[in-house]
Amino acid sequence: MRVDLHCHSTASDGTDTPAELVRNAAAAGLDVVALTDHDTTRGYGEAIAALPAGLTLVTGAELSCRIDGVSMHLLAYLFDPEEPALLAERELVRDDRVPRARGMVSRLNALGVPVTWEQVERIAAGGSVGRPHVATALVELGVVATVSDAFTEEWLADGGRAYVPKHETDPFEAIRLVKGAGGVPVFAHPAAVKRGRTVPESAIAEMAAAGLDGIEVDHMDHDADARTRLRALADELGLLVTGSSDYHGSRKTVSLGAFTTDPEVYGEITRRATGAFPVPGTGGI
Repeated sequence: MRVDLHCHSTASDGTDTPAELVRNAAAAGLDVVALTDHDTTRGYGEAIAALPAGLTLVTGAELSCRIDGVSMHLLAYLFDPEEPALLAERELVRDDRVPRARGMVSRLNALGVPVTWEQVERIAAGGSVGRPHVATALVELGVVATVSDAFTEEWLADGGRAYVPKHETDPFEAIRLVKGAGGVPVFAHPAAVKRGRTVPESAIAEMAAAGLDGIEVDHMDHDADARTRLRALADELGLLVTGSSDYHGSRKTVSLGAFTTDPEVYGEITRRATGAFPVPGTGGI
């Protein structure tokens, strides 16, 4: 069984529609794929309607959090998308994305970059707008060669010249909300140092005590030493270890199924969840 538990669609900052994502996941030989768009569940319906036979969909989201000035992401699996408290917090984060993106456009303009809000809005195509859409605009303008090249202090990285903060949830509150909605919280790419400052292991231990279920270990932004260290930390704290592609379609070079989660860990996630259940494919449309 091949299980990829971290993928994005056009509902946030991926380039595959939710329907394309599940079809591509089946074509890539996956048995289970998770749809984890940023702070939104908008892609669920389309993904479920198109789900091919033989592929199971795990519904989820990647929640924007911040602790002690450090940005982090929390993967939430199989929560009730209509649970009021978590829904309200997701909407608060999502609603702050537009003024934040507009602010980055203004800062880029002040730096002499002729990006426009209309350009970013076109790239986002109705999805949950974020830095990758602004980064794609910089690629289109020839300012940087790749989306990753935009995530530096010169441009859009945390604290960068064009960076603008947004509302981000305290991770302890996010864990409480996800658990309250019957979901399973997993810390996404906790050692991705090239993205900026990372959360110290002492804070991860505090999150584990507060109900964090797992950490994402096998990820393209973790080198071999980071994976070894994170596995040891997960063992020490009693956390589940997951692996996934963090697929964004053509916006990143990683392929679906490049990193996967052990089927036994996937089974444990489904056992712990009470808010929703994996959806088996029946052929799609």
